[in-house]
Amino acid sequence: MSKFGLYGKFIVREGERDNVVDILLEAAESMRNLEECEIYLVSVSEDELHTVYVHEVWSNEKAHQDSLTLEATQTLIKRAKPMITGMERINTLKIKGGKGVMN
Repeated sequence: MSKFGLYGKFIVREGERDNVVDILLEAAESMRNLEECEIYLVSVSEDELHTVYVHEVWSNEKAHQDSLTLEATQTLIKRAKPMITGMERINTLKIKGGKGVMN
């Protein structure tokens, strides 16, 4: 069975990128004990000062959907939402394997 992956992009208000990064890193930390969340990476580009990227790998799509209903996730979304001006799902992926992904 293929894993479920997402690659997303958040466009943030001027001067808010570091704050959004901090919130997304809190989200990553909150996923630490969820076995279904195998990878949650938060990245920035020096060339895009108003952008934050998130790459996620989940055991399946339902596990990802379920994570969005968790109280901790909802709280973090509410904190970040005023700083975000746009979101783009760059791609939904079927993960086949590799370093860092459980079999």
